[in-house]
Amino acid sequence: MQFPKTSLEQWRVLQAIVECGGFAQAATALNRSQSAISYAVARLQEQLGVALLAPDGRRMKLTEAGEALLRDARPLLDAAFKLERRARSLREGWEPEVRLAVDGLCPTGPLLDALAQFAARCPVTRVALHEEILSGAEEALLRGEVDLAVVNRVPPGFLGDRVAEAEFIAVAAPDHPLHRRDASLHADDLAAHTQVVVRDSGARQPRDEGWLGAARRWTVGNPETAVAMVHAGLAFAWLPRHRIAESLAAGTLIPLPLASGARYRNALHLVVADDASAGPATRELADCLRGQLAVRAFAP
Repeated sequence: MQFPKTSLEQWRVLQAIVECGGFAQAATALNRSQSAISYAVARLQEQLGVALLAPDGRRMKLTEAGEALLRDARPLLDAAFKLERRARSLREGWEPEVRLAVDGLCPTGPLLDALAQFAARCPVTRVALHEEILSGAEEALLRGEVDLAVVNRVPPGFLGDRVAEAEFIAVAAPDHPLHRRDASLHADDLAAHTQVVVRDSGARQPRDEGWLGAARRWTVGNPETAVAMVHAGLAFAWLPRHRIAESLAAGTLIPLPLASGARYRNALHLVVADDASAGPATRELADCLRGQLAVRAFAP
């Protein structure tokens, strides 16, 4: 087994000379003596057998070979610094990974903002995201597969914070037959038409939500597919307002004139799987989710 002839320290010295403009400046930046800086570069060039630096007035610039080699070395330096930051975070108690389950009702924008905020605060912790529908996120909690979950029902044995609420609206495309009636609609009127619903991703005790009285019902696995089917005029559905706000404003989806039950609300809860032993990264991500969902999750 062989070891590399050069070291990351030597490449860091070379990088500092280029970025700072000279040996003396690099020595100051790295808190080294100028002789140590000169020796490190001389040794590096000797080991590689190529000239890496050439004088350019009062500054030092890379040769063509030096530029090519330092370009390849920079990712290695970045990876080494990242590895050290990760080790420091682990030493301080940050978890290497946080497992998060999110119900399909959770809006994408605030979720991404929360993840971006978390990444800035805790750049060394990975996030494993489980996207679920209805009871799927609850089951992930019950099976111990996640550290944190955004669910629409808090499962038995857990405590959760209500962080947001979504409004579901019965809608159909403008040319759908249900919009051709002058009078208010009732359950019997809906029963003769196709309804699209989203399948529960849970396997333990899958459940249904809302009215399911249509004789023809199409079941899909993705909320976006349900929205697309309603847009295409293939079916009607109760859809979350935050997913169809632009379509409602543009008139490409129109609320159904139901005599009752045209709208209902469903809440989202944030659950920490084991609040007593949750690590700092899990708590940090929970705080980011609370803030983003509470502020703008279902804003019109």
